[in-house]
Amino acid sequence: MAFEDWRPAADRSVIRRRAGLLADIRAFFQARNVLEVETPTLSQFGNTDRHIDSLQSAEPVSGDSGLHESALSHSGLWLRTSPEYPLKRLLAAGVGDCYELGRVYRAGERGRWHNPEFTLLEWYRIGWSYRRLMDEVSALVRAVGGEAVNGWAEQRLTYRALFQQYTGIDPLTADPVALTRAARRLGLDSDGLDSSDCLDLILSLHIQPRLPADTLTFVYDYPAAQAALAEISERDPRVARRFELYLGPVEVANGYQELRNADEQEQRFDADLKARNAAGRTCPPVDRALLAALAAGLPQCAGVALGVDRLLAVIIGAEHIDQVLAFPLPRA
Repeated sequence: MAFEDWRPAADRSVIRRRAGLLADIRAFFQARNVLEVETPTLSQFGNTDRHIDSLQSAEPVSGDSGLHESALSHSGLWLRTSPEYPLKRLLAAGVGDCYELGRVYRAGERGRWHNPEFTLLEWYRIGWSYRRLMDEVSALVRAVGGEAVNGWAEQRLTYRALFQQYTGIDPLTADPVALTRAARRLGLDSDGLDSSDCLDLILSLHIQPRLPADTLTFVYDYPAAQAALAEISERDPRVARRFELYLGPVEVANGYQELRNADEQEQRFDADLKARNAAGRTCPPVDRALLAALAAGLPQCAGVALGVDRLLAVIIGAEHIDQVLAFPLPRA
């Protein structure tokens, strides 16, 4: 029987535009003396983030692998969801400003703007603040996007201001009951969600679709409960030094003032695993190599991850991520 969908989903002009975009990204960083590096796509460790599921290799590792005993107790290796952990190990080893442009993998992510395998750009700047990094993210998007986005407006507002503007909710003070009521008022079902997940629901389904078109919208200072690997603000411990970039309603980048405290990071990993276990989800092994690197000394830095497929989709005006992928999952 013939396989019907053997042809690429993206047409030839888009495939060529992708190649040009990758070349433009590399030229941008070469001009700024940021080193391109490569890190493994397979790891003996997984991602514990309760909102991300790692893909695992089907076959166990055999032979003289040299892996730690903790890794050998698992059935296989893990495909990376981001190059963040090994990049931070390079930073701790003194590599300096660096970036990686490569493929990453996430289970259970398939939809209009999601494909389980996608291209991620991630970079780190030593001695920079996350506010300064926002400037460079804006410069990159405008430089590689060309006429498609170069003339767009730009706005920057705190997570708190964003919610107050679009919902009247103060996300830093509202209790779970108030958030549930607010979600219902907006026509959203938040039953069973904690405060952080309820805020995510309101942001993704109510606020995000209403963000202005033809605009770079930076949202920063997220609630501390959504810090992930970002530092908590010393000025206001209710918020984390984290930002996201939206191109119109499409979220394309997520950045942090990077957490450098190994003990605090381990506590966050442990909390993630408890939440995953309570939800009956797989609990990947914690990345001990990252914790060791943090303990050895990560330099003060800011970092950001940017979805290249989504960026390309915005640049060409695509309505679905499949339009910029040669072979999305249904054709892979």
